[in-house]
Amino acid sequence: MSRFAMLALLLPLILTTGSDVSAVEQKPNFVLMMVDDLGIGDIGCYGNDTIRTPNIDRLASEGVKLTQHIAAAPLCSPSRAAFMTGRYALRSGMASTGRVQVLLFLAGSGGLPASETTFAKRLQQQGYSTGLIGKWHLGVNCESRGDHCHHPNQHGFSYFYGLPFTLFNDCVPGEGRDVLVDVQQTLQHLTFLFGVGLLTMVFVRVSGLLEVSLWFLVLLFFLGLVAAAVWYVPFALLQTWNCIIMRNQEVIEQPMTVETLPQRLLGEAQNFIKRNADHPFLLFFSLAHIHTPLFKSPAFTGKSRHGRYGDNLEEVDWIIGKVIETVDSFGLANNTLMYFTSDHGGHLEDSNAHIGQKGGWNGIYKGGKAMGGWEGGIRVPGIFRWPGRLAAGRVVEEPTSLMDLYPTLKYLAGDKKPDRELDGYNLMPLLEGKAARSQHEFMFHYCGIYLNAVRWHPPGSDSVFKVHFFTPNFSPPGAGGCYDTKVCLCHGEHVTHHNPPLLFDLFHDPSESRPLTPDTEPRYAEVLERTAKAVMRHRSTLPQEVTSADDASKASTDVHNVQNQMTWEKILWRPWLQPCCGTFPFCGCKEDAAIYESTTA
Repeated sequence: MSRFAMLALLLPLILTTGSDVSAVEQKPNFVLMMVDDLGIGDIGCYGNDTIRTPNIDRLASEGVKLTQHIAAAPLCSPSRAAFMTGRYALRSGMASTGRVQVLLFLAGSGGLPASETTFAKRLQQQGYSTGLIGKWHLGVNCESRGDHCHHPNQHGFSYFYGLPFTLFNDCVPGEGRDVLVDVQQTLQHLTFLFGVGLLTMVFVRVSGLLEVSLWFLVLLFFLGLVAAAVWYVPFALLQTWNCIIMRNQEVIEQPMTVETLPQRLLGEAQNFIKRNADHPFLLFFSLAHIHTPLFKSPAFTGKSRHGRYGDNLEEVDWIIGKVIETVDSFGLANNTLMYFTSDHGGHLEDSNAHIGQKGGWNGIYKGGKAMGGWEGGIRVPGIFRWPGRLAAGRVVEEPTSLMDLYPTLKYLAGDKKPDRELDGYNLMPLLEGKAARSQHEFMFHYCGIYLNAVRWHPPGSDSVFKVHFFTPNFSPPGAGGCYDTKVCLCHGEHVTHHNPPLLFDLFHDPSESRPLTPDTEPRYAEVLERTAKAVMRHRSTLPQEVTSADDASKASTDVHNVQNQMTWEKILWRPWLQPCCGTFPFCGCKEDAAIYESTTA
C-alpha cells in the first residue's frame, strides 16, 4: 500500500480523534438568568397552576430542579453580593446595621469592594467572555465621578449593559416613592415651615407689629433655601439620578425610558450570545422584572389571570423562552449550562387598590422579601439545564444556596487556583446524581448583619431543622407582613428575640407554622446544642462581630480591612459621585431603541 493510500485511510481517524480531543477540552458556556423579587410560588413547575410559565417549566423538565434553593439574604444588594462572590454578604461589608438594608442612591460611595472576587472575574481569568445584561445594584463610584471602583467592568464583566442601580417606583412618575419617604416628608414639611415663618416675619416687620431684624430674615431665608435644596435636589430628581442605563462605563440614557426596557435588555442578551457563540462565554442576564413598577407591555397587558403582576410574569417567561431559543439556534445547548433563579422571595406588602397585588406569591412558605430567615423570603427557584450532561427531570430536595454558583462555575471552567474563604459548594455532584447529600449541613440566615436563623440538615436524616433567634414584628399585629412600614426591619423594636429560639422541622412543616418543643421533638436539646456550636465555628471565620447597631461603627473595618458598605456615610447621595451624561447637573440623554426591534420581533 502506498503512503498516499495509507494517509487517506488514516486521515478520517486523525480528524475524528482531533475533534474528540477538542470536544473534551472545550469549556462550557454559562447563561445565568435571575429575576428580581420573584416568588417561588409564581412558577408552574413549583406548583402554580394559574400563571402560564411554559418556557421556565421546560427548563425544569429538560434539566434539574432544586426544591430547597436558598438566597443568602432576603433583599437584593446583600443577596446579589453573596451570589456573585460565593460568600455571605457580611464578609464583603454588604450587610446593614439599621433601617437602610440596600443601596439607595446611585451616587452613594458604597458597593461591592474592589477587594472582593466575583465568579465573573475568575472566569475572565480563564479566558471567558463575560457579560452582565440588566440590573447590578452593587455600587458604581467611590471617591469621584468616573472612578467606577464598584462598576461591573471592575468586577470581571468585560461587557455591561443595563441598570447600574435598580428599577424602582421613582423611575415612573405617578407610581409612588421608594427611597426614605419619611425623610422626604420631614424635609418637605421643614421647607414649608421655613417658608411660612419667613412670610410671617416679613408681615410682622412690614406691619410694624414687632421689630424684626433684617439679618434674621436673611438667615431664615437661607435656612429655608438650604432645607429646600436638601429635599429637592437629591429626592425630587431621583428619576434623573438613579434611573439610568449604562453601556460599560458610559451613561447612554438618563433618565431611562422604562416602557422599552424589556425589549432592549432581551436584545442585548441575545446579541451577546451571538457575538460570543464561537468561544466560551458567561452571560449573567439580570432581569429588571418583576420589581415594581410593573411594566405595561401591550403584548402582555390583560392577558393573565392575575392582573398586572401576572402579565409581567408571563412576559418574563416569554423573555426566558427567547433566550433559550437563541442558545439552541446556535447549536450551543449541549455545551451550555443554563440557570434560572430569583434574588429572593416576593414582596408581600407591595399592593394598591388600583393594581392589586404588585409583589409575588411565595407559595406555602411563611414571610417574604425583607423578612429575615422566614422561608418565604429566601427560598427561590433553582433550575439547571445542560442536555447531555444533566439528566432531564431530576429533582434535588437537598439544601442548596445561590452562593453555590461561584464554586460550581469555577469547577466547570477548570479554575483550580487558591481562593478565599467560601460559603458555597460545587453543585455538580448533586446535579449529576453522583452525591445524595448536600455539603450544606448548616446554613446561616442573616437579616442585615444580624444572625437571624440557622438551618441544620443532620447526617443520615431527612429532617431539616431551622432555629430562629429572632423574628420580625409584623404590623398591624396579626398580619403576615410589615404592612405599616411596607418592609420589615432587623433591629431594635422591630424584632422579637426568642429564648429559647423558635425551632421548626422544615421536612415535616415547610410552612413553619408549628414550633417544636422538648415534648414534641426528641432531638430538641441536641438541635439547639449542635446549632450553637456551628454558630461559634461560623463566627470565628467572620470579620469583627457586631452584635448591635450601637457598636456598628466599631466594625467599620475588620481584621481583613473590609469596610461596612451600608453606613449612612456611604449610602447618601453625593453630587460629585453622580454618573451623568452631559455636564452635571444638566444630565440628560436618550438611546435609540429602534435598533432592538428586529432582534426581539
